[in-house]
Amino acid sequence: MAIKVIKADSRAWRPFRFPPRCATASADNHGWDSDPAARQRAISEGFQEGLEKGYQDGVGEGREAGLREGFEAGRQDGLRKGREEGRAQGRQAFDEACAPLQAAADAFAEFHQAFELARRKELLELVQKVARQVIRVELTLHPTQLLSLAEEALAAMPGEPTDVQILLNPEECARIRELAPERAANWRLVPDERLALGECRVVTAQAEADIGCQQRLDSCMEALSGHLQQSED
Repeated sequence: MAIKVIKADSRAWRPFRFPPRCATASADNHGWDSDPAARQRAISEGFQEGLEKGYQDGVGEGREAGLREGFEAGRQDGLRKGREEGRAQGRQAFDEACAPLQAAADAFAEFHQAFELARRKELLELVQKVARQVIRVELTLHPTQLLSLAEEALAAMPGEPTDVQILLNPEECARIRELAPERAANWRLVPDERLALGECRVVTAQAEADIGCQQRLDSCMEALSGHLQQSED
């Protein structure tokens, strides 16, 4: 017999299940013809027993299904947490194992940097020492080169320089007058004991210029140091 669910006002109605009635033949077999009430009680009790058994079976199956689902969810969550903890522990162990190597790498980097700085300093000192020796020899052989530098400086000055004086080391001033008296006569050479060998100043009424070898050498060494720094970077 089909059961039809009645719907009204968007509400579902649950059908009522009537207890089954025992067939007459079955009742006769159990001797319940003379006691209809006992027969009905037995039928109701059987029906109730069936409901309870069905309920217990349903609860058992639902519990089993819930346990399976809960076990699977717990297993997946445990696997996820285990992977996360395993990665964290592995990372920690890796960092601990790499700590001595990292310390050695840092120490080597510091040593290398200090070594490069010392090497660059020694190289600059060597270049400067050699350059000074070359300049000293060149000025000893050709002291009149200072006059050429003075001429270049005067040409670069703005306007027409007047009252020009060339200040030199007394020793170099004497050598220039001795080696090139005609050329020295064209300039007002002034000995200055404050100036070292190779140093020279051009003084006019408008300005003063340092054309000595030391400031030129310092400028070259500064440029060389900057070039070495860029090449190492």
